[in-house]
Amino acid sequence: MKIALDPYMFRNVPLLELPGLVAELGFEWIELSPREDFTPFFLHPRVDDGTVQKFRKELTAAGVGISSVLPLYKWSSPDEDERQAAVRYWKRAIQITADLGVSAMNSEFNGRPEKADRSEGQFWRSLEELLPVFERESITLALEPHPDDFIEDGHAAVDMIRGINSPLVSFLYCAPHTFHQGNDAPGILKHAGDLTTAVHLADSFDHTGSSGLRYIVNPPGSAVRIHQHLDIGQGEVDFDELFRELAANGFDGTLVSSVFAWEERAKESSRFMRETIGEYVTRYWG
Repeated sequence: MKIALDPYMFRNVPLLELPGLVAELGFEWIELSPREDFTPFFLHPRVDDGTVQKFRKELTAAGVGISSVLPLYKWSSPDEDERQAAVRYWKRAIQITADLGVSAMNSEFNGRPEKADRSEGQFWRSLEELLPVFERESITLALEPHPDDFIEDGHAAVDMIRGINSPLVSFLYCAPHTFHQGNDAPGILKHAGDLTTAVHLADSFDHTGSSGLRYIVNPPGSAVRIHQHLDIGQGEVDFDELFRELAANGFDGTLVSSVFAWEERAKESSRFMRETIGEYVTRYWG
């Protein structure tokens, strides 16, 4: 099992200094999420081959590995031009991942929930182009249902991944999205079984609490997906039931600290998450 840090709160740290910082924080693995000098949100990667090789050397020197690369592209966009651009961006990101010697990528379904049918069709078109590239590079892909994607429900996401019917594609459970994907972590994880290969760990509040008025949004009825990425224990996610079900399913994938809320105390938060995740692993896996 790997315990990794999503270093988004440290995105302003120069790329080549990142491995040393992550090691200082107590992590041996990085989930490399979008950053402006590497794979920006929804844009073509910015890193060149020379920097990729320098980064790889710094990782080795720090004793830190990349557990997964996580790009976010509009590959399920109802707009065909956006979809085609996203496929081009994906191809470069896959090549970068291979050049880093990394065998896993994580991402989201993307698309639009109000145009779910169209988005699903676009998703399949993109996948038909990209699966052969993943296969050629021997890179796996874990997908999560994200708030405001064309698939938001956890059970539906597992069914979609089964429908892809590829040994390279698996399920990523995101704890801070618990209340947007059905508030049924044990049921979703049981349904997924060994399809679950990665878990994002951060806390969140239940936006449906207090008769749906825990958060007041104006104008009323706005279709927003409010959630947080807090330190474990600062919200309402039941991590004992989450870890209990993961252990029952024999989970042996990657656990990622995915806290984004505390940039003013990013180091303290990251160290706390590393220690807390380690305690849960000891408790449920021995």
